[in-house]
Amino acid sequence: MKREVFTVLDTLFSSIYSTTTSSITLTGFLASMAAALVLGAVLTLVFTYKNPTSKSFTLTLAMLPPVVAVIIMMVSGSLGAGVAVAGTFSLVRFRSQPGTAKEICAIFLAMAIGLACGMGYLSFAALFTVIMCAVSTLYTAIGLGERRNAELYRRLKITVPEDLEYAGAFDDIFAEYTHQARLVAVKTTNLGSLNKLTYEIELKKPDTEKQLIDQLRCRNGNLEISSAVQTTDAKEL
Repeated sequence: MKREVFTVLDTLFSSIYSTTTSSITLTGFLASMAAALVLGAVLTLVFTYKNPTSKSFTLTLAMLPPVVAVIIMMVSGSLGAGVAVAGTFSLVRFRSQPGTAKEICAIFLAMAIGLACGMGYLSFAALFTVIMCAVSTLYTAIGLGERRNAELYRRLKITVPEDLEYAGAFDDIFAEYTHQARLVAVKTTNLGSLNKLTYEIELKKPDTEKQLIDQLRCRNGNLEISSAVQTTDAKEL
């Protein structure tokens, strides 16, 4: 009985393409494309859940598995040749919005799904998609890697006159309204007549941000001040 079960499982998780021939049948092509499209849609829905992304990234993530699957099928199921052909696309240079680490991971997962579908291992592709989507959903639900009380962490950009000695100029104000404040960047602007200071702070209370900004405006001559949420993905200060 156990041997029969393993035989059925081996058959289920084997490639739909014959191991003795490299020809692609219409049935096999349609099955691979359908599986790649469905699994790509599932991956897209899971990885965009509670994660704001651009429309272009969403479409790319959904369309990448069938594209990779076709590449693999068109090189007669040879994985090495397929990767080599796919690598030629790296020669195309284009401008795009910088992606986060999670988006890059999703792109790699989409490529892996497409490779599995292109090789004919549809059951393995489906199982892989289910496992990775379940893990991603679990990590998102438990907030893995998310900072607690994220609304308290802010990035302040304060514009000050060029002649203001900014080192320690706002320490007393930060001590009153924040647990910690760290100067992370200084940038000159307006032909050097102004300095833009970037601080990363942790507020003591979320409802004291306006009072903090009012105090800072009195100190910097009512010049521009901006406040934004600190994000670990953003690299620009």
